[in-house]
Amino acid sequence: MSVSRPIAPRTIAAPAARYAHAVATQGAQRWLHTSGVVPTRADGTVPTDLGEQANVVWSNILAMLTEAEMSISDIVSVTTYVVAGEDLATVMGARDAVFGTHIAASTLVTVPQLARSEWRMEIAIIAAA
Repeated sequence: MSVSRPIAPRTIAAPAARYAHAVATQGAQRWLHTSGVVPTRADGTVPTDLGEQANVVWSNILAMLTEAEMSISDIVSVTTYVVAGEDLATVMGARDAVFGTHIAASTLVTVPQLARSEWRMEIAIIAAA
C-alpha cells in the first residue's frame, strides 16, 4: 500500500494557496503520469467558458484515474498551465473543489498560449498507488 504525506518544513514560508510544497510517497507500486490534459470533451467540442474548461479537464483526469484503478487521493503532483490573463482563481477553485480535503504538490504556470487557440488551460498530474 502506498502512503503519501505532505512535506511542510517550519523553516520555510507556508504555501501561497491550498497545496503542499512537496509530497513524499512510500511503497508505491503503480504510477500514473499524464500528458497535459486538455479541455476537449469526448465529442471533440471545447467549451468557451474557463470554468467549464476546468470542469472538462478534471472530468478527463478522473476518467484516466478510474481507468488506472486510482482516485483523487492518489494524486501527488499537479502542474496547471493557464493562458496569461485568464482568471486563475477559477482554475484553482475547480482543483480545490475536486480535491476536497486532499492536498498535493501543485504548480501553476501562466503561458502566452497553448497548442490550440481554444484551449485556455491544461493540467498534468502524477499519481501513485
